[in-house]
Amino acid sequence: MDQQQQIAAILGAAESGPFESLIGQLMSASNEQRAHAESLFNLCRDHHPDALALKLVSVLHSSPSPDLRAMSAVLLRKLLTHRGGGDADAPLWSRLSPSSHSSLKSHLLSVLHREPDRSIAKKVADTISALAVSLLPDADWPDLLPFLFHAVSAPESTTRLQESALLVFAQIAYVLADDASFIGPHLPTLHSLLLAALSHPSSPDVRVAALSAAVNLVTSLESAGDRNRLADLLPAMMRTLTESLNSGQEAAAQEALELLVELAGAEPRFLRRQLADVVGAMLQIAEADGLEEGTRHLAIEFVITLAEARERAPGMMRKLPQFVSRLFAVLMKMLLDIEDEPAWHTAEVQDEDAGETSNYGMAQECLDRLAIAVGGNTIVPVASELLPAYLAAPEWQKHHAALITLAQIAEGCSKVILKNLEQVVTMVLSSFQDPHPRVRWAAINAVGQLSTDLGPDLQVQYHQRVLPALASAMDDFQNPRVQAHAASAVLNFCENCTPDILTPYLDGIVGKLLVLLQNGKQMVQEGALTALASVADSSQEHFQKYYDAVMPYLKVILMNATNKSNRMLRAKSMECISLVGMAVGKDKFRDDAKQVMEVLMALQGSQMETDDPTISYMLQAWARLCKCLGQDFLPYMSVVMPPLLQSAQLKPDVTITSADSDDDIEDSDDESVETITLGDKRIGIRTSVLEEKATACNMLCCYADELKEGFYPWIDQVAPTLVPLLKFYFHEEVRKAAVAAMPELLRSAKLAVEKGQAQGRDESYVKQLADYIIPALVEALQKEPETEICASMLDSLNECMQFAGLLLSENQVRSIVDQIKHVMTASAARKKERAERTKAEDFDAEEEEMLKEENEEEEEVFDQVGDCLGTLIKTFKASFNPFFDELSLYITPMLGKDKTAEERRIAICIFDDVAEQCQEAALKYYDTYLPFLLEACNDENADVRQAAVYGVGVCAEFGSSVFRPLVGEALSRLDNVIRHPDALHPDNVMAYDNAVSALGKICQFHRDGIDAAKVFPAWLSCLPIKNDLIEAKIVHEQLCSMIERSDRELLGPNNQHVPKIVSVFAEVLCAGNDLATEQTVSRMISLLRQIQQTLPPSVLASTWSTLQPQQQLALQSILSS
Repeated sequence: MDQQQQIAAILGAAESGPFESLIGQLMSASNEQRAHAESLFNLCRDHHPDALALKLVSVLHSSPSPDLRAMSAVLLRKLLTHRGGGDADAPLWSRLSPSSHSSLKSHLLSVLHREPDRSIAKKVADTISALAVSLLPDADWPDLLPFLFHAVSAPESTTRLQESALLVFAQIAYVLADDASFIGPHLPTLHSLLLAALSHPSSPDVRVAALSAAVNLVTSLESAGDRNRLADLLPAMMRTLTESLNSGQEAAAQEALELLVELAGAEPRFLRRQLADVVGAMLQIAEADGLEEGTRHLAIEFVITLAEARERAPGMMRKLPQFVSRLFAVLMKMLLDIEDEPAWHTAEVQDEDAGETSNYGMAQECLDRLAIAVGGNTIVPVASELLPAYLAAPEWQKHHAALITLAQIAEGCSKVILKNLEQVVTMVLSSFQDPHPRVRWAAINAVGQLSTDLGPDLQVQYHQRVLPALASAMDDFQNPRVQAHAASAVLNFCENCTPDILTPYLDGIVGKLLVLLQNGKQMVQEGALTALASVADSSQEHFQKYYDAVMPYLKVILMNATNKSNRMLRAKSMECISLVGMAVGKDKFRDDAKQVMEVLMALQGSQMETDDPTISYMLQAWARLCKCLGQDFLPYMSVVMPPLLQSAQLKPDVTITSADSDDDIEDSDDESVETITLGDKRIGIRTSVLEEKATACNMLCCYADELKEGFYPWIDQVAPTLVPLLKFYFHEEVRKAAVAAMPELLRSAKLAVEKGQAQGRDESYVKQLADYIIPALVEALQKEPETEICASMLDSLNECMQFAGLLLSENQVRSIVDQIKHVMTASAARKKERAERTKAEDFDAEEEEMLKEENEEEEEVFDQVGDCLGTLIKTFKASFNPFFDELSLYITPMLGKDKTAEERRIAICIFDDVAEQCQEAALKYYDTYLPFLLEACNDENADVRQAAVYGVGVCAEFGSSVFRPLVGEALSRLDNVIRHPDALHPDNVMAYDNAVSALGKICQFHRDGIDAAKVFPAWLSCLPIKNDLIEAKIVHEQLCSMIERSDRELLGPNNQHVPKIVSVFAEVLCAGNDLATEQTVSRMISLLRQIQQTLPPSVLASTWSTLQPQQQLALQSILSS
C-alpha cells in the first residue's frame, strides 16, 4: 500500500483505531517506526490539514489512553502553530476551513473543562494559549475570555480547571496587556480574579498558577499607572510562597520563587513599596538551614537579581544596607560547606574543586555578582567586619571562606579596596603561613585575583612583599597543589607588571620555576610552564640571560609529552616556547625556532582528537613565531594556513529547543555548553568550538598584520571566511577579530599591488576588495548590539577608508554617511535612557559612577565618528560638502553647553577638518561655527581649547576677508590661553602650543589688521614650542621664512630681537629632528651663519653669552662643521 492509500485509510476510517496507532508509532522507541510515522504525519499535515486537526482533537477528547491524549495535545499545538506547506510561510490555521475553526475552538475548551489528568490539562492549556496568541489580536476567539473568567471564578469549578485556566491567562497575558481596549475596562475584574485565586484556601497549584498569571501581567503592562493598580496583589503573591513553605510543599515554593525571580529582573519597581518586607522574607528563607538547597538558592537568586536590576531600579537595594550585610553573612556561611577531600591533595589531575558543594559554588558566584551590583562603598564595610572574625576563628574552613570571599569581591570593590590596600595585603600574606594547605591555596588564589583586579597598583606598591611570598610557596613540596597554584599566581601578578619591577626577582623566580619543571607532578609542571611564559612576556629582553638555561627543558617537554594524559603539558610548552622566543627576539631564538617548527609541522600533520587542547595552543604558537620571525616565517605559511582556515570556518555547534519545552538540552550540566534564551527559543552552544574559532580568527588577523604584503596569497581565502563573521552573534571575540582583520586585509592587498607582488593584479583588485569589505562593515555596524564593538567597527571602517581613498564610490560614501547618522542617533538615545535613570528615586553616587563608565564607552563611539568624517573630508575635500550639509544637523548640537567636553571637542575637530581641507569652499560654514570656536578657546577643558585654537589658526590661514572682522576677538582669546598662569602645566601645553601657532598665522595672514610691532615680538617670546611636534615643525619653518625676508617687525628696531631668535634656533637645533624638519634645520644653520657674519662682534658676543653652555658648544660644533 503506498503512502497516499495509507493516509486515506488512517484519516478516512470511522473508528479511531488506525489514527491512534499512528500516534502510538510517533512515540515508538524504534527510530525506523518513528521516522515512517513522522513522514505519514507530515504528509497529512501538508495535504489534509482539516482532517488531521479534527482527528487529533477527537483523540484528545475521547481516547481512554492518557499517553495518547498527552501526545495529541502536543501534536495539536505544533500543528496549529506550524508555518509552511502550500503558502510558504502562512500559518497552517489559515488553511483550515471555517467549520474546522469553530469545531477546534469549542472542542479545545470542552477538553480543558473535563480533562481529569493534571499534566495533560497543562498541555491542553499550552495548546489553547498558542492558538489564542495568534487569534486574540484580531478578536477571532470571542468565547475564550468569558470561558476563562468563568472557569477561574465559578464556585463549581474544580481546582484542576481553575489552575488550567490561570495557566492560559499567564501565557496570553502579554497579548492582553498590549490591547488597551481590553485592559482599560477589564483590569479591575482581572485584579479581583487574581486576588481570589492567589488566596485559594486549599490548592497550592491554583495559587502558583495565579502567581504565574499575575507576574506575567505585571511584567507585560506598559504603563506604570496600570502596574500600580495591581500593586496590592503583592502581599497575596508573597503569601503563595510562604504558605507553600509553611505547609511543607517545597516543590510549589520553588515554582513560586522562580516566578518571583522573573518579576525581580523584569519589573523590580513593582516591589519597591514593600521592598523591606519582601527582601526580609527572602533572607529568612536563605537563612533557614532546614530547607532544601534549591529553595534557599532561589531566595538568594531573588535578592541578587534585585541588586542587579540597575537599569530599571538604580540604587534601590543600597537603600537597605542591613539586608546586604545579612545576605553577605549567609553567603559566607555557605562557603563553609566544603569537605577536605583526599582527592584535592593528590595533584595528579586538576581536581581543584574536590570537596566543594553546590552551596559553596552558589555562594562563590553570588558574592562576585553582589559586589559588582552594589559596589565597594556598600560591601567593604560589611566585609571588614566579617572577614577578620572568620580569620580569627579556629576552624580552617572559616579561614578558607574569608580568603575566597576576598577574591570574589575584589572586582566589584576594587576602587574601595585600593584605599585599604595595606590591610588587605597583610591579611592575605599572613595566611600564607596557615597550617592547612587548603587555606594556603586560598591565600595564593586571593593574591592572583587581587593582582588582576587591583593591578597595577598592587604590583607597584607591594612587589617586595608579594613576589617573595609566592616564591616561598613554590617550595611547598609536600603540597603540589599549593606549589602549582603559586606558579599560576605568578602569571596573574606578571600580567600587570613592568620589566623594571620584575627584573630584580628574576634570578630567584626563574630558578624555582626550573626546579618545578622537573617535578614529577604534571600539574606542577603545567603551572611552572604558564608562569615562565608570563615572566618572559613581562620581562622581555631581560629574559635573554635565562634563555640558555630554560629552552632545553622546554624543548624536552615539547618532544616527549606525547601521551593523551599529558597533552595539556605539551600544549603549554608550545605557549611557553613561543612567548620566550618573542621576548628574547629573533637573533637569539632563530636556531631553536627551526627545530620547534619542525615538531609543530609534524604535529599539524597528525590526526588529533577534536577536543585536543593542543589545536588552540598550536594556532597561537604559530602566530607568535610569525611575530618573532617576521618575513622569515613566510615559508611556513603553506603549512599553517589550511588548518587555521578550517578552524576559522568551524560551524557553531548549536542545539535549539523551545524555551518552555520539557526536554531540556541534553547534558545541560555539561560545562562546555552555554545556553541562552532568545524569545521563545532556548539555544545551547558548545563553547569549546567557539573559542577555537575565535582564536583562529585572531590569528588570521595577526598574520595579516605581521606579514603585510607577504600575506597577499591568502587574502582570497581569508576575506570570504572573515567578512560574514562580522555578524557572528554567538561570540563577541569572533566578531572583534573579524572587525580588526578588515583593514589588515586591505593594507596587505594595497602594499602587494604597490610593490608589484600581486601576481600582476593592479589597483582594480584593491577596489574590488574594498567594495566587498566596506559595505559589509557598514551593514554589520547597523546591527551591532555592543557599544564597544561599534567603536571598533568605526575604527576599522576608518582605516579601510584611508586605504581605499578615492576608490570609494559616491554610493558607498552615501551609505557610510547614513550609517554614521544612525550611530549618532542610537548613541544619543542610549545616553537619554541613562539620563532618565538618574531621575529614579534611589539614584545615588555609586550609580552615577557606573553611568559615567557607560557613557565613556559612548564617547569612544563619537570619537571614532569624528575620525571617520575626518578621513572622508580629507579624501574628498569640497566634494564632500553636500554630505557635510546633512551631517551639520547632527554635529552642530554637539557644540551645546549641555554636551560633554568630548562631544564638543569632536564637533570642533570635524569643523577644523572641513575648514582646512575645503579652504574657500568652507567659508559658508564660518558664520555657524566660528562663534562656537572663539568661545571654546577659553573652555575649561584643555582638549576642547586645543581643538578650538587650532581651528582659529586654520580660519586665520584660509578665511581671508570672512575672518578679518574677527581678528581682534581672536587675538584676545588666544592671549588668554597663552598668558594663563598655568599655560605650561602638562595638561595645558598642547592648547598653548596650538594657540602660539594660531597667533603666528594671524601675524602671517592678517598683518594689516593688527598692531604688528606689538604682536610679532609677543609671538616670538613664546617660541620655541616643544610639545605639539607637528605644530612645532610648522611654526619654526614659518619663523625661518620671516627672518629670510628680513621681517622688520620680527627682527625689531636695531635688530634688538636677534638674541631671542638665536636662542630659539639653539633650542630647536639641540633637539635634533624633533622640533623642525631636516630642511628647516639646514635653513636655520645658514641663517645663523649669516647672523654671525653680519652682526657687530660686540652684539654677537652678548648674544652668545645669553645661551646656556651646552647650547654654545652645540652651536659651535654645528657652525664649524
